[in-house]
Order: sequence, then C-alpha cells, then structure tokens
Amino acid sequence: MTLFRACIDIHAGQVKQIVGGTLTVSPPPPSSSSFSSTPLTSSSHNTEQESSLKTNYISPHPPSHFSSLYKTHNLRGAHVIMLGPGNEAAAREALAAWPGGLQVGGGINDKNALQWIESGAEKVIVTSFLFPGGVFDMGRLRGLVEILVGGQGEEEMRRGRERVVVDLSCRRVRRKGGGGMGDGDGEGQEGKGDGKGEGGREGEVKWVVATEKWTRLTDFEINAESIATIEPYCSELLIHAADNEGLQRGIDEELVAKLGEWCTIPVTYAGGGKSIEDLALVKRLSIGRVDLTIGSALDIFGGKGVRFEDVVEWNRREEGEI
Repeated sequence: MTLFRACIDIHAGQVKQIVGGTLTVSPPPPSSSSFSSTPLTSSSHNTEQESSLKTNYISPHPPSHFSSLYKTHNLRGAHVIMLGPGNEAAAREALAAWPGGLQVGGGINDKNALQWIESGAEKVIVTSFLFPGGVFDMGRLRGLVEILVGGQGEEEMRRGRERVVVDLSCRRVRRKGGGGMGDGDGEGQEGKGDGKGEGGREGEVKWVVATEKWTRLTDFEINAESIATIEPYCSELLIHAADNEGLQRGIDEELVAKLGEWCTIPVTYAGGGKSIEDLALVKRLSIGRVDLTIGSALDIFGGKGVRFEDVVEWNRREEGEI
C-alpha cells in the first residue's frame, strides 16, 4: 500500500514550498507576524544568503489551517518541517491544531525532542543531530530513543523507537575512483570512508545523506547495509531527494525502487512529485512499500499538477474505505 503523506514546510514563520538545496539560512519571521522569532546576526550576510533561495509558494494561511485540513481528511503522519530558526511557535501552532496527528522535524536534538512530543507531536523527525561534523553518530540515535522514554530496557527502547523518524535526506552523487564521492558532474566532496560508502564502481550513482538544509554531504551512503543499521532505532524513515525537491520534474525513480528493496519499516519519499500518477508509479516501483509526499505541485500550495481532493481519494482507496 502506497499512501500520500502530507507536509507543512515552515520558513521564516510562514508555510512555504521551496526548491531543495537553495535554502542556506533563514531570516527571522517579520515583526508583524504572530509567531515568535529568533534573531540572527549579520543581517547583510543573511540577505545575501537568502538571495539564492528559490520559493515556489508562500501561503496566506497559518500552519494550523493545514493541520486542520489534514485532520479533517485523516491524513495521519503528515510532517511539519521547520526550515531554519524562528519557526518554533509556528510549528507548535500546527501541532496544537491536531495533537498526536503530526510529526515534527527541523533542529530536533536530545535537548528538545521530548518537549516536542509533550507539545503534541506524534513523532519527532531527526536529521542533522545524528551527523556531527558530517559523520554519522549511532550513539546519538540510541541516546535520543532512550531520552524519549527515560530508560534503556528492551521494552523502553521499543516504545522509544516508535516516536522517532530518521530523515535521510540525500543528494545523488557519482562514485569517484578510490571510493570517494563526487557530484553528478564528477566533482565534489570525498567520502569519509566509514565503510558505508566503499566497494562500488567508479561512476556509479549513489545517494549520500546531506545535512545543513541539504547543503553538506555527510559520510553516510544510503544502501541496504546502512538502513539495516538504523532501522532498530526508529519507526519510520523520511527521504527527501534534495536534487528533485520543489522542481516538479518527476521523482527519482531509481531511488524509490531501491528504498522499496532496502527498507523493512515505513518510509516516505519526497521530491519531484508532479502528478497524481506519481502515486501509482511509486507504488509500482516500490511494490507498495514507499509512501509519497507531494508539495509544490499540490493545488493547496499553489500548484497545478495535483488536486488535494484527488490525493485524499487515493488514500481512501488504498486504505479500503471506498
């Protein structure tokens, strides 16, 4: 079964749809906003960074509008993503409109994860915290699970993992000679060499987790082995294909097929969805093992490719309601 998974992306206190990889730093929300903000330093530098941001849509509605809409249509598992600082109040507003129905991500760490659960999140979505210095830290993942339930026993760990979603948002790269990783044009960063990215052929396409708003490649290559390593410590995976995100040029079909092959827990793919037919395509490629988020193409976000009522109907069919 492949389901549509909804999203609420919050940037500068507003619900937006942006092009993945163009976000570098977020300005604080405008002073007229009802949301609290976290001031940033060096405003001229921030303005320069923001000039590279490509935005597809800015909603006139608050986050709670979309939470209520998703609740009405029982679109559970929707993810609320805070794209930069100053978005905490807006995210809490979204959670308050549907307590226990939404997942929240963006800046989640061992200091605030439990607070977000207490604020009404069903699950927390964690990314950059797991990759200090661009290197995956399993101890941080295990520790986060323990913190969420206050214990280390088998039963506590089982309950804790149910509250955790690991975001393995990634970029496509081509393997360079000697095991390093380069971008699609044969240039780029070298792999850290932790064993997860070794053994492939030169020029072979791989997917490497990217943090810091999808701008920094880590040492973590997404493959069967690496996914098997983290699955015991989370209940779901979220994969943003940053090179496809917001472009409405189609999904990364090869990645979707691999996720269906590699993953044994629920996984949601996001990036490039442009039509209702993409849900059927993801279902076929992944043998019904991967869900799909559609953002910029959706009419509630100013898109023209997908009607919201159609994705709701798709889910009802998949879940056997009609």
